[in-house]
Amino acid sequence: MTPNSDPTVQPVPASVVHQVDAADTTLHNPQHAVIALGSNIGNRLERLQSAVDALADTPGLKVKAVSPVYETEPWGVDPGSQSSYFNAVVLVRTTLPPSSLLERGHAIEEALERVRDEHWGPRTIDVDIVAYQGVISDDPRLTLPHPRVHERAFVLVPWHDVDPAAEVPGHGAVAELLTGLGHEGVAPRADLELSLPE
Repeated sequence: MTPNSDPTVQPVPASVVHQVDAADTTLHNPQHAVIALGSNIGNRLERLQSAVDALADTPGLKVKAVSPVYETEPWGVDPGSQSSYFNAVVLVRTTLPPSSLLERGHAIEEALERVRDEHWGPRTIDVDIVAYQGVISDDPRLTLPHPRVHERAFVLVPWHDVDPAAEVPGHGAVAELLTGLGHEGVAPRADLELSLPE
C-alpha cells in the first residue's frame, strides 16, 4: 500500500495554511487552543485576516494553522435579518492561560470595532476560544469548551479541516459530531483564502 492510499488518512483541504513546527521552539511548554472567527459586517474577509494577523502578533502565541473560509447563515436569528457570515478556525499554541487568551480575543474584537449591544446581533468580528488543551470548565466568564460548539457545524466543519482527529472535550470526536449534524448551510468559499503572516 502506498502512503497516500490509506483510506483512513483524511486529505487536508488545499486552502489550509500551516506554520512550520520549528516556530514552537520560541515557546516554553505551549498549550493547544482552538479559536473560531466570524464576521458579517463590512469587508468580512479583511476582518478575518486582521484577526489572524493580530493573533500572530500576540506575544506567547503562535498560529499553527488557519482553516479554509466558509460562508454561513447567522445563528439564532430570523433568516434574512442579517448578512451571512464568513467563518474560519485557527489552531494556536500558546503559553497564555485561558483568561489571558480571552482578554486578547476581546482586545482584538475591540480594535476591529466589535459592538456588543445585542446577544445575536451582527458583528464585525467574533473571536471565540472554542477549546483549550482539553480543559473542561463551567466558569461563566469563559466556559470551556465553548457552549454549544458541539451543535455548530459552522465551527466544526472548518475545525475538522485543520485537525481531522480533533475532539470536543466532553462531547466526542468532531468527525462523529459532524456525521450527526451534516454540512448543510456551511458553504465553502474556495475563492477566498486567509494567510499566515511570515
